[in-house]
Amino acid sequence: MRLKDCHNFHDFRRLARRRLPGPIFDYIDGGADDEVTMAENRRAFDRCDLLPSVLRGVSDVDMSVTVMGQKLDMPVYCSPTALQRLFHHQGERAVAAAAEKFGTMFGVSSLGTVSLEELRQKHKNPQVYQFYFHRDRGLNTAMMQHAKGAGVEVMMLTVDSITGGNRERDLRTGFSIPFRLTLGGMIQFAIKPMWGINYVTHERFSLPQLEGHVDMSGGASSIGGYFTEMLDPSMTWDDVTEMVRDWNGQFCLKGIMTVEDARRAAEIGCTGIVLSNHGGRQLDGSRAPLDQLPEIVDAVGDRLDVMMDSGIQRGTHVLKALSLGAKAVGIGRGYLFPLAAAGQVGVERALELLRAEIERDMKLMGVTRTDQLGRHNIRYHGEFGPLPAAQGKVA
Repeated sequence: MRLKDCHNFHDFRRLARRRLPGPIFDYIDGGADDEVTMAENRRAFDRCDLLPSVLRGVSDVDMSVTVMGQKLDMPVYCSPTALQRLFHHQGERAVAAAAEKFGTMFGVSSLGTVSLEELRQKHKNPQVYQFYFHRDRGLNTAMMQHAKGAGVEVMMLTVDSITGGNRERDLRTGFSIPFRLTLGGMIQFAIKPMWGINYVTHERFSLPQLEGHVDMSGGASSIGGYFTEMLDPSMTWDDVTEMVRDWNGQFCLKGIMTVEDARRAAEIGCTGIVLSNHGGRQLDGSRAPLDQLPEIVDAVGDRLDVMMDSGIQRGTHVLKALSLGAKAVGIGRGYLFPLAAAGQVGVERALELLRAEIERDMKLMGVTRTDQLGRHNIRYHGEFGPLPAAQGKVA
């Protein structure tokens, strides 16, 4: 199987599986506990249907959106994810370059493997910094100042990861940074030698956002150890309010899932929220973000930008989310598998396919702009009438 044979999410996943050692593939692919939520994220899109309109004159389609003050050429952005140079030696460099080519936003994680400064200097497309809240308040302040100095436009605080999820695939293989592999995990690395050759022949693996702040060389440097020992489970709304004030710019909370929390985010001055269950990697049994979209958009959609991630695999998924009120959607595995499969050209192919799907599907829906999508375009299985209109929109 080659890159040109990849036509959808599942093709990229298969190619990534062929190229990655098992423990690293499972780190991307896996979820928490029984992985029920991870599967439910995908099934949520199957429970609702699109209602197309015809004879609307759709020769020219504009899929651009503006979210948190950033103009995107397509309503999909590359969510921040950790450890990208483990999956391919190009890592965030490949993702940033591909996102720039397609005029969309990309995120850099606190656990990113390329520095904020390098990416900001090389690429002019909008950049998000995904931030974890540490026990050391001075570290939090220093990292925020670092991001501001690097020219980052949007701060994205992840609020659903005050402790790590129970990812049993990683426990079975011994996946950690540095590696603490089980015998089975070591065998998986041995049968994929090309990954190891690439790993040792390129620059040293590092986490530049944390260097100088956190000692990542000892036994506590496993990802689980980082979440357990470095992050602060006592974080409260008062802490976030202070961060929003200090940042004084576009500030987004990632991991919001209730109306109450969405309203609180609006009250403290956030400009965006991302409905997310971390791709099913944190609390297994939590609700799919797509199912929460309508009530949260009704509650706060006129006060801040509502986005979502978790489960996006198709252009039709994007249109369903937009129809229910999302301003844009984020993908994670949707670009990580292509990254692992082929680096920058893999991510570019994935974004090109997704853009083509969105354009084709908008034409088939009878719309030429994303703001023409609404709840009148959606029916849930078992429902026979239109959904209630969102605030400020006509159904």
